[in-house]
Amino acid sequence: MKLQTQRFIDRWVGQILCSGVSAWVRITDLFSKPPAVKEDARNILVILLSEMGSIVLAGPMFAQLRRTYPRANIHILQLKKNQEVSKLLQLTDAQLMHSLDDSSGASLIGDIVRVSLKMRALKLDAVIDCELFSRVSALLSFTTGARVRVGFTPHTQEGLYRGSFINHAIPYNPYQHISKQFLSLVDAMQSDGSMPRNKAAPIRDLPVQTELRVAFGAAELSAYRTKLEADHPVARSKKLVLMYAGGGILPERAWPSAHYARVAQGLCARGYAVGLIGLKDDAQLAQDLMAQIKADACLNLTGYTRSIRELLMLFHASDLLITNDGGPGHFATLTPIQTMVFFGPETGKLYGPLGDRNKVLESGIACSPCLSAYNHRLTFCDGDNQCLKRIAPDPVLADALAFLGAPSRTVAA
Repeated sequence: MKLQTQRFIDRWVGQILCSGVSAWVRITDLFSKPPAVKEDARNILVILLSEMGSIVLAGPMFAQLRRTYPRANIHILQLKKNQEVSKLLQLTDAQLMHSLDDSSGASLIGDIVRVSLKMRALKLDAVIDCELFSRVSALLSFTTGARVRVGFTPHTQEGLYRGSFINHAIPYNPYQHISKQFLSLVDAMQSDGSMPRNKAAPIRDLPVQTELRVAFGAAELSAYRTKLEADHPVARSKKLVLMYAGGGILPERAWPSAHYARVAQGLCARGYAVGLIGLKDDAQLAQDLMAQIKADACLNLTGYTRSIRELLMLFHASDLLITNDGGPGHFATLTPIQTMVFFGPETGKLYGPLGDRNKVLESGIACSPCLSAYNHRLTFCDGDNQCLKRIAPDPVLADALAFLGAPSRTVAA
């Protein structure tokens, strides 16, 4: 199903359904207060339908859930296309992972009914809706039958109505990193006070680490490095810098390809190898970049990794990743690689990778960031992303060389 179709249905049909559910809950819960979750909870559902990178940012939340509710089965509901990362990270047992297929309207509705019935049979202690202002996820939190429904509320924001049946709601805060806000959802589960429920929550610092890991054996990583060098002999004697120049589902998040080419030329001139990564859909962009870079040490690695696990092994075999905002920058935090991530339409203050091995690059232009939960991530720049175009390539090259341990100098145009 197309993204615009999903947004249209969520906006118009979703608001009507949320209004009806809110009226029903207001009547049936007229004389009761929101229940809290006890420490002996047995079944908790986390709804996390967003992009795969958000799963990594939610790592501290899952760790806190396990510490607070050690006896609970942590169920996860995701879109089917996003489940690979959760399985790789072993966020929970395989039988506790549930999915929705959004490839068509019929399959999505069928899966919603199936999952809702399954969750009601479990008698969930609580459901955590990690989506910001999605109506479908809010409705799912109700159809699961959980008495404790935790999620974000728009509070007084106009045009973001998603009902009033989230009974442990916290205000979404556009000034706090999303990982901290996910932790606030856990804090809200035991609250029985009035809004805002995170007012009495602990004061938390931004998590330093994701508290997630993927186990690789030394032999497995060595074998992958051997294969990489056999397929691309130039990587045998050079440090490898990876570049992800694609914008994914949001092209306006991409730093200009000409800037990537200039940095790649500078790196190759200094004796480094550069690998252009991405999905098969990014192959044409990689070919265009190769034509601009014109260096034997530049490798087209689009489609080279067949899974997220292989991508992480490639990160292990490389020294630096330069990437646009998106999944690769977050996945890199699960490996030792140093990372440089461009932000513009969205901000690293909210969605920056966790850890101490990354550098967020932002221009600070007045209209940045322009994508938010309040506008459903629809930009007004019409593709002219000046917030990224104004990040000049030469300072980026200097930073890259510093990370790699080489002296920097401006490359002639």
